[in-house]
Amino acid sequence: MELRSTSSTSQRGHCFPWETCLKSKIKIENGFIAEAESTYLLNQKVKYKCKQGYVTEDGHTSGYITCLQNGWSAQPRCIRSCGVPVFENARARSDGTWFKVNDRLAYECQDGYKNRDGHTVGSIVCGDNGWSDTPACQERECIVPDIEQNLIVQPRKEKYVIGDVLKFSCRNRLLTLIGADSLQCYHFGWSRSPPTCKEEVQSCDQPPRLPNGTVADTPKGEYEHGEVVEYVCNPRFLMKGARKIQCVDGEWTPLPVCVEEDSTCGDVPELDHSEVVSPARPPYHHGESVAFTCGEDFTMIGQSSVTCIRGTWTQPPQCIATVELNTCKLSKTIDSEANLPDGNDFEHNKKINYTCGRKSEQKHSVCVNGKWEPEVNCTEAPRCPPPPQIPNSQHMALSVTFQEGEKISILCQENFLIQEGEEIVCQDGQWQSIPHCVEKTPCSQPPHVEHGSIISSRSSEDERETLEPRLYAHGTTLSYICKDGFKLSKEDGITCHRGKWSASPQCVGLPCGPPPEVSNADLPNRLNSYPHGQKYTYTCNRGFRIRGPASVECSGGNWSHPPECTKMTCPRPPSYDNAILVGQLKNSYKPGDHVTYRCQEHYQMDGPNVVECRDGIWIGTPTCKDLSCGSPPTVQNAFIPNQKTRYRHEETAHYQCRHPFGLFGNAVVTCFSGNWTDPPECKESTGKCGRPPAIDNGDITTTSLAVYAPGSSVEYQCQAFYELEGNRRITCRDGQWSEPPKCLDACVISEEEMEKHNIELRYSYAKKIYSRTKDFVEFRCRGYYRKVSPDSAFRVQCREGKMEYPTCA
Repeated sequence: MELRSTSSTSQRGHCFPWETCLKSKIKIENGFIAEAESTYLLNQKVKYKCKQGYVTEDGHTSGYITCLQNGWSAQPRCIRSCGVPVFENARARSDGTWFKVNDRLAYECQDGYKNRDGHTVGSIVCGDNGWSDTPACQERECIVPDIEQNLIVQPRKEKYVIGDVLKFSCRNRLLTLIGADSLQCYHFGWSRSPPTCKEEVQSCDQPPRLPNGTVADTPKGEYEHGEVVEYVCNPRFLMKGARKIQCVDGEWTPLPVCVEEDSTCGDVPELDHSEVVSPARPPYHHGESVAFTCGEDFTMIGQSSVTCIRGTWTQPPQCIATVELNTCKLSKTIDSEANLPDGNDFEHNKKINYTCGRKSEQKHSVCVNGKWEPEVNCTEAPRCPPPPQIPNSQHMALSVTFQEGEKISILCQENFLIQEGEEIVCQDGQWQSIPHCVEKTPCSQPPHVEHGSIISSRSSEDERETLEPRLYAHGTTLSYICKDGFKLSKEDGITCHRGKWSASPQCVGLPCGPPPEVSNADLPNRLNSYPHGQKYTYTCNRGFRIRGPASVECSGGNWSHPPECTKMTCPRPPSYDNAILVGQLKNSYKPGDHVTYRCQEHYQMDGPNVVECRDGIWIGTPTCKDLSCGSPPTVQNAFIPNQKTRYRHEETAHYQCRHPFGLFGNAVVTCFSGNWTDPPECKESTGKCGRPPAIDNGDITTTSLAVYAPGSSVEYQCQAFYELEGNRRITCRDGQWSEPPKCLDACVISEEEMEKHNIELRYSYAKKIYSRTKDFVEFRCRGYYRKVSPDSAFRVQCREGKMEYPTCA
């Protein structure tokens, strides 16, 4: 931050500081300030940009920072990124537009393509130098199949790609083709194995019975090789697989399957000018039909009935007024190769036969309200080869071709699940919308739901609940139940789908009412309802304390256990080392109660000896200090009779000097508060002094000893109101004490003497009864008395306890 002055102010002659940020004070990692200025004002927003290949932390190529009072608002940085790569014949599995370093991007190849590793899916990683690889998928190829010598193959190529069709025929016309006469290349390879050629083929017996289905045509006793039989499923059943089976060298190709279809249709479509001939009562199940008839003077266009197919009605017919029906035109312009019958106008429902070019095959068409059905056409619509054998699906062994628009419902093998549609459609000579049969991968343990548990499991495939311990079969559905006070966020359970569980529900806690009452507690701002997880805190009234957690929490419609507010009494006071409680002991004490302690013998209280009951606990810690002493100090040339290792407080010990040494100082030492008084000395007795001389009205300041060493000194002090005269300190020299001082007596002013001499103290407020030696005392005459003594006599000096009183008469 830099402070700069400017004269742009409202007051002339003054400068106010402007706060600015310097461009040089911020360094942007892998980026730069995009603006040219070097300084920026307070609160100004500044744009920065990232270098090529870098983005801001939120994925943009630029961002903003702001000049604040304490400097720039942030220290931005630009991180390495990868954009969405250009895919070759592939697509990303993510909607992201940018990726950080180490991010992984999954991709999948387009149908009919594979990556370098031969897979249809892959992934790349964003690195410091960009993506780890360029995702590219090449067109998948089908390997040239092994064919026997008797087969002719058309067309012959070096490689075959998806969609290519191979056509087969036998070289010898006496041989019969066994199997499909054409194969198609799909993403999984060839649609099936190549056919073979045989000299003799077998016929087939009657076609097998189809459970929940029937043969569409009247069955025969024997079928030649190559003949086809069609089946239809009973009402309420849906066909899976090709509706046709074929006799192939004495054996029928596999049957389709009729599976129960639970879906139903709603009301029958309304048809004007018609009535229902074969009514059925709802609900209408799959496969059930309802027939119509048109009213008088109306003609039906289309199928006379509608059928419920997987929950939807087929296209209903129309009832058109007969007089309004249109005729059909027929001319050479329809198709130049068609050999048409004579005539131009043909009435409704008129059927014509025609041939195409030199072919003898008869074709048919019917006039339906002005349109030929099917359209008159000599162009051969391409037929589709036999349906492909999709990996892990029901076996397809048909060798017949299919017309444009025909559909086949695919049925996957057991433990496989169909994906990407359920039907294949013949379009432009190729089968389209090829689905996949993927394995029904089991699921591991279901997710845990807090406050909930699993109550049941059911499988959409069979009655088995698990494949093995801790594995659940594909299609298994589990339901959850919440414990009391919680409810499910959604009623649906979870379902295992190809190894993954669907999203699990949550157990949401119910709300709580007001928090419970607590005696002797204050409950401020209490509400009538609280959401799950909300807390409420109690406060005890004065003189009470909280026991337990102060807060309760709402969990599943119930509050946790509330605290108690107990009176803040104290239990029995604690015991302290070497201390004794004074007074009678009680079981409980009120706040403010005091308890006093004293120490045991030979211990002394260190600090307060009182503890107080406050907020339920005792405040204070009396401490009894040990006042005993160890062995007395060692004195050279001395000993202590019956010496001990420990002495009690105020216990004494006596020293004795060894011969020929004399005792200097007090022979007795005392243990006091853990310490000994000063010990004596034992020295040679030459030049010693005896006890210091006594003086009247005074004494020495220390304890008198029997013997003092040469050079020892003592001090004197006088009693109260006595004046010390002379040297306060005397010294032992050559066995003699120096001259001691004197304590001069004080003068006592006698009321009796003053009354006798008719005088009183001049300054009555002083009431000076005692006066030290050399002090002056002034008197005056009482009342109406007059001085008899001279004036100088009324100012009297105290001399060694005596003074002369003046006289008044």
